[in-house]
Amino acid sequence: MLVLTRKLGQNIVIGNGISVKILKISHNKVRLGISAPEDVPIFRQEVIDRIKNFNRIASTTDHAKLKEAAYLFKRFIND
Repeated sequence: MLVLTRKLGQNIVIGNGISVKILKISHNKVRLGISAPEDVPIFRQEVIDRIKNFNRIASTTDHAKLKEAAYLFKRFIND
């Protein structure tokens, strides 16, 4: 793992076309701006963890229940 220290307004460049800028530092939080090509997905780690967990649960779910859930979801979206 590479560990860097940056000041407000400074950038970090990753490979070709990915740039991370320090936008704001406040209390224990850092606000980052990320510029990347459109084909590079950017996700927060907790979102990836939730998707993995959802997929793990879905892979062990009864298909009939899954179809019913999809039907209810479609009704909810269309209402």
